[in-house]
Amino acid sequence: MSTLLLTHPACVEHDPGSHHPESPARLRAVADALADPAFDALLRREAPRATREQLERVHPAGYVDFVLSSIPAEGHAAIDADTSVSSGSGEAALRAAGALCAAVDAVVAGEAVNAFCAVRPPGHHAEPDRPMGFCLFSNAAIGASHARAVHRLARVAVVDFDVHHGNGTQAAFWDEQDLLFASTHQSPLYPGTGSAGERGAHNNVLNVPLAPGSGSEAFRQAMGERVLPRLAAFEPQLILISAGFDAHRDDPLAGLNFDESDFAWATEEICRIADHACRGRVVSTLEGGYDLTALARSAAAHVSALMAAA
Repeated sequence: MSTLLLTHPACVEHDPGSHHPESPARLRAVADALADPAFDALLRREAPRATREQLERVHPAGYVDFVLSSIPAEGHAAIDADTSVSSGSGEAALRAAGALCAAVDAVVAGEAVNAFCAVRPPGHHAEPDRPMGFCLFSNAAIGASHARAVHRLARVAVVDFDVHHGNGTQAAFWDEQDLLFASTHQSPLYPGTGSAGERGAHNNVLNVPLAPGSGSEAFRQAMGERVLPRLAAFEPQLILISAGFDAHRDDPLAGLNFDESDFAWATEEICRIADHACRGRVVSTLEGGYDLTALARSAAAHVSALMAAA
């Protein structure tokens, strides 16, 4: 059994603008890293487009219409203070959300033990009715909702170690007692959510904010003492990872001091829980990470850990 890599050339065609940190070069850097012979064993597939039905499990139809109708024929259009789109953004967003659903299908069917979706735009800031923070559709939440609706999985968890709090995933999960959202993130920092007191309507949200300057020890303690025990106790039937690598010490947008070994360690620990709880079923998706060298090294370390667990 292997690790599945899902991506699509359209995801490079999403262009927020020449000075925007969420640039096409991010995905090129990840693709270059995963082209190394060390990753030859990956099962590689193109991401399909998400269907309206898949999107509308999380986003109201009017919101989907708003996003897709905001895509310009040429140039750029701003749909949020820091979220802009180009002519290729609609197709990229559909492929990104579709990748999660396809990855869930493959992992649940046993075609792969786990999967990594190398896609953009990212998704964890997109709320059900609001684009935010470079994000258009809530990719991880869409994948979780697909797992429940199509595969009848009762308990699905998302672990988010992006440096920014995944407010969109949290909003989508808030009222769902069988969905667990667990996040480590820097605080204070954009988007200003993610306090420890935000626990969900059914105590199904776990936020572990980390102070600026926190490093590997603080992260591993937060994961080891709070996130991983809660994840294991939840007994998930599928685990999704919002794999943001912008907590790396070289990242320009934040102030945590992790390195790629921390992301590999977290991945290994999540996969260990998955081995016991759900036959190893893990689906990961790319979120943030804005220093290209650090992003490439971190994504490679993360995927290496997925492959070792497969």
